[in-house]
Amino acid sequence: MNEKNSLTKGLKKVLGLTSLFIITIGIVVSQTSVVSILQGAGLGGGTFFIAILIAFIIALCYISTYSELALMMPKAGSISTYTAVSVGHFPAIIASLSAYVAPTVFGTLAELLLLHNVLDTITASSFTTVALVVVWTFTLLNIFGIDLFASVQSIISFTMLVTLVVIGFAGIGTFNNQGTPPAQIVQDFIHPNASVFTLVLAALWPFIAFEMVCDFIEEAKNPVRHIPKAMFTACIVLLFAYSLVAFVAMKLVPAEQLTSTDIPHLVLGKAIFGNAGKIVILILSITTTCGFISTGFATTPRLLYGMAHHKQLPPIFMRLHSKWRTPWIGILVVATIITIAILLFKKSTDGLLMLVISGASCYLLAYIITHIDLMVLRKKYPNYPRSYISPWFPFVQIIGILGMTYAFINNSPSPELRFNVFTNVAIFIGVTAVFAFFWVRYKMKKGLFEPEAIEQAIED
Repeated sequence: MNEKNSLTKGLKKVLGLTSLFIITIGIVVSQTSVVSILQGAGLGGGTFFIAILIAFIIALCYISTYSELALMMPKAGSISTYTAVSVGHFPAIIASLSAYVAPTVFGTLAELLLLHNVLDTITASSFTTVALVVVWTFTLLNIFGIDLFASVQSIISFTMLVTLVVIGFAGIGTFNNQGTPPAQIVQDFIHPNASVFTLVLAALWPFIAFEMVCDFIEEAKNPVRHIPKAMFTACIVLLFAYSLVAFVAMKLVPAEQLTSTDIPHLVLGKAIFGNAGKIVILILSITTTCGFISTGFATTPRLLYGMAHHKQLPPIFMRLHSKWRTPWIGILVVATIITIAILLFKKSTDGLLMLVISGASCYLLAYIITHIDLMVLRKKYPNYPRSYISPWFPFVQIIGILGMTYAFINNSPSPELRFNVFTNVAIFIGVTAVFAFFWVRYKMKKGLFEPEAIEQAIED
């Protein structure tokens, strides 16, 4: 197949509801999510369940917003498309690159480091070797086609979800309770204290990234029905799974043990299964890490692919593999950036935590921008056909903006770390803003805040 066809022939429409649901679970659930839930459980006790419910509501808000925008403009570029149509290409490029590429890179490093820490409790291993093997294995799997990715992801995500539920139900049946008595947990839930406000951030991270399944919209068989359903269903399922695991952790493990370690899931596994808990948690660690990395390699290159179609990036990013119809250039670029980061950081955790929080904070800003996009587009295109309409507009969007703003301002526990995070966010946005300025003004030859016509955005 010649190069022209490889650029113009689109992505394959092969994903049904089950595949999209599994992909969504794989995107959202990670080791850092599980660690955040367990440490939140240790910090807040029964009050933490209130924080989980607040995080769940904030997640429903952004899922509703993304559902309307994705079906209104069904393109792989997602936020780059929505923002270009609402407020222009300059903020669209900044939002897309700073909020999605950075979290993919630093989140992957954090996941690999957690996996290595769990592996080290069983057998000595090289962080660099393990990390590079995992990264390039999933690089190749993603290049070899969305069908293969979906099949492998289904196995990984199903195993991960089953393992979480098994841990939860096995923990309920365990009577070696050394944590908080269930009666006290219920009492803390009914009469929460002021700590609930400081716990929202710990509860929110595990509910971040449902919207990344929208990058597969051009490969969905029936996006109108399946994209929103996949996100909402996954969110509800994870509310149950996270709450179950948090309750078991509170009941079985002393709070200080959950909060004083980087791998509280291993502590919980041992409390439930004894020494065999290492194997159970190793399975959970492998599946969560591999699921996160695999979906990161699938979603971020499709975002770059969509941006290239809008001329926001060089056209090489919209080149598809002639046989497997995957955005292989973007996949290789993301894998290469992560590989360089692995070789630079090795096992150093000093700056990694700060960079992970910084990347995630950019993520929160992207949610705020997306809510604003919907509010602008409701005003600009009031009669435009919408397959899904976000209910209770604009209250859902206002709640979402307030929730994400609160999480962004309180992005870390200490003022010193918070200052460093804000500095990094400014650097991320500054670097992408410089690129976006010159690209939009001199390559695209457009005004920085000149909106794209919605018809043109959909045709690109």
